[in-house]
Amino acid sequence: MEDLSTFWLVSILLGLILGSAFFSSAETSMMAINRYRLKALSNKNNKNAKRTEKLLNDLDHLIGTILLGNNFVNIFASSIATLLAIKLYGEGSIVYASILLTFIILIFAETTPKTFAAKNPEKIALPASIVIELLIKAFKPFVWIIAQLSKNILRLFGVKNSEQESGISPEELRMVVHDAKPVIASNYQKMLLNIIDLEKVKVEDIMIPRHELISVDINNHDDILSQLERIQHTRLLTFDGSPDNITGVLHMRDVVNLYAKGEFSIKAALQLVRKPYFVPEGTSLAHQLEHFQTQKRRLGLVVDEYGEVRGLVVLEDILEEIVGQFTSNQNEAIEEVVKQKDGSYLIDPRISIRELNTLLEINLSAAKAKTLNGLILEELQSIPKRDISFKVDNVLIEIMQISEQTIKLVKLTKLD
Repeated sequence: MEDLSTFWLVSILLGLILGSAFFSSAETSMMAINRYRLKALSNKNNKNAKRTEKLLNDLDHLIGTILLGNNFVNIFASSIATLLAIKLYGEGSIVYASILLTFIILIFAETTPKTFAAKNPEKIALPASIVIELLIKAFKPFVWIIAQLSKNILRLFGVKNSEQESGISPEELRMVVHDAKPVIASNYQKMLLNIIDLEKVKVEDIMIPRHELISVDINNHDDILSQLERIQHTRLLTFDGSPDNITGVLHMRDVVNLYAKGEFSIKAALQLVRKPYFVPEGTSLAHQLEHFQTQKRRLGLVVDEYGEVRGLVVLEDILEEIVGQFTSNQNEAIEEVVKQKDGSYLIDPRISIRELNTLLEINLSAAKAKTLNGLILEELQSIPKRDISFKVDNVLIEIMQISEQTIKLVKLTKLD
């Protein structure tokens, strides 16, 4: 009988240690499981996934049940270990039994199961949800009391019991996409990251500057005809009397259609001028892409707070921010940046800083200036002279050509 009692005490103690390991691993796996992966499994009618998702939606009862069970088995295991120590070695062995039990629980019921659960949350959480759900139902009154006491104590310390927001921030979404390299091809991953960044980029960052736009006076028919004969762009800006009085945009495609029908005349061409669509500067590309879609537009004139036209933003340029530059525009970019034998670059200073950063893999700030020319003027606080050089971050900038107080050519060298 004495041997049988000892056997059962040892068996109960082992069972309690296993129970402690179960609760420890269940708690860690529930907190570590990927919610999006869980939702995907739930949508595939995985019963265990649905049960786990339901448990995670009621964290008060879930955590309360796990902690109640874990503390119960640990305290009970301590009591059994004490009885075994007294029975086998006398009262003087209680301290040694406590130290030994602490070590066993730490290794076999805490560290090992929690580490395994953290690395394999689905393998533990999904089947464990069956037992946890039964325990929640069995001990619901006790768990409810524990949850209410916990809430009241937190309220005393000024912690509100409001629901935690389940949304994901743009930075968190970036990390999710960035860490999905084995799943998403690199080119698709880059496009997804570019889409996320559309909210950060403004229309003035990618617009065609006002001074680069070709415009004609609708009252000067000879000038219109001359421009149509030699224009290399697809759109022609029109104004009435003053360049600031923009009347619209003339698409070359419409003019070609008139030629094809044999109906071309200046009067007929001017009737095809489309009313201007104005875009406030500071509009993010994400919002502007949505506006282009709702307004059924492909381009807009960017205006400042005074209503003055600063440039032109085109749908294709926004799409390039997502998928990368198209071949035709990339050739233009190459002409703006020419690499030299010594590793330096000759650059047209009208190039945008964002485009320059992408081409040369540098990180010049575009916070105060949008073009390289603007950055130079911002740094020097005056119109520079030829052969002036200065350093910005890890880039050496040298003024090579100046014409009529305008910077024409810049030499840029990346420093190690």
